[in-house]
Amino acid sequence: MPLPAQSFDDRATASNATFKLLYSFTGAPAGSGPTALTDFHGLLYGTTTGGGTKTNGSVFVRGLTGTVRQIYSFQGGADGSQPEGALVELGGVFYGTTEYGGTNNDGTVFEVAPSGSERVIYSFEGGTDGATPILAGLIVVDGALYGTTNAGGDSSCRYQDITGCGTVFEVSTSGQERVVYRFKGKPDGACPSGPLIDLDGALYGATNYGGTYDNGSVFKLTTGGVETRLYSFKGYPDGAMPYGGVTAYDGGLYGTTALGGAYDDSGTVFDVTAPGTEQVLHSFSGAPDGALPYAGLTLDGSTFYGTTELGGSSSDACVGRGVVGCGTIFSITPSGDENVLTRFGGHSNGSNPWAPLTLGKGVLYGAALEGGSTDNGTIFEISP
Repeated sequence: MPLPAQSFDDRATASNATFKLLYSFTGAPAGSGPTALTDFHGLLYGTTTGGGTKTNGSVFVRGLTGTVRQIYSFQGGADGSQPEGALVELGGVFYGTTEYGGTNNDGTVFEVAPSGSERVIYSFEGGTDGATPILAGLIVVDGALYGTTNAGGDSSCRYQDITGCGTVFEVSTSGQERVVYRFKGKPDGACPSGPLIDLDGALYGATNYGGTYDNGSVFKLTTGGVETRLYSFKGYPDGAMPYGGVTAYDGGLYGTTALGGAYDDSGTVFDVTAPGTEQVLHSFSGAPDGALPYAGLTLDGSTFYGTTELGGSSSDACVGRGVVGCGTIFSITPSGDENVLTRFGGHSNGSNPWAPLTLGKGVLYGAALEGGSTDNGTIFEISP
């Protein structure tokens, strides 16, 4: 049985990091529910899952003067709806995904220019094709875009009400798409949601489910479609559901699991080596430490930074899923020394961050999905 939730993890300490609230969203026109940010030439570009003029989400930019402006508002239908992943820049244009919308309502890949012109370059078809790319953004490898879908692929594979166990795909900027790999479920992986990384000519990522124990996996994949499962998560006291993918550092793959760990399914930070050896670096404990780290890790020097969606404070302002607290920002070293940098407070500075942090010039930028002055989410910066 899991250990009872602890009031304090003895490796989690307070911090003197400087937190600054940059913007509180109001729904329309900029959007509602901001997720990941991209720093491009000192400007912050991002997406919101809702709001905008049609309530289907938006692309926005925060300018050098601090003003947040909507660039594009998704229309739903054949256009996309509910973008969640980070934008990636290629040739002065941004590319991203929407979870829904498109020809079959299975999600899209889109491009949007800083001027606001947008086009859908690919609509997912479900079935043997992918469907519903969620938090995962795109990466650029040799001029092509690679990403993951949470569903679709092998229609004989089902998880809960999801048809298909997800895919890794490649799409050109002109809209030519290829399914690189279709996940098969247990003991293979299932339902990836985090972004991929490109390391020495191979793609690495994680799946939420599948693996030997059905708690998710870490995988390696060639662009030709040859997959190797590096590690299968075991659940308590190991991690489960590595929602945010992996980050490479010094020969290891580091990441978070939203569930599992030693303290009542509050999640972990882990390290997996290339041969497939894993260790839990930190188990989250709820309040005041944090719980449910959905986002992956951001590396700055030799320190990782991340967020937890819940936990942190013992306040009941953000009660959810049996834990309290509005979430945290934390740092952790490769040896497992963890430090809580900020505990979110709801209306005061935001709540429920679940996208990765973005490294700027000496600071980290991020977004909280909810909270702020009108509970539509916030943008913030933190100087560790």
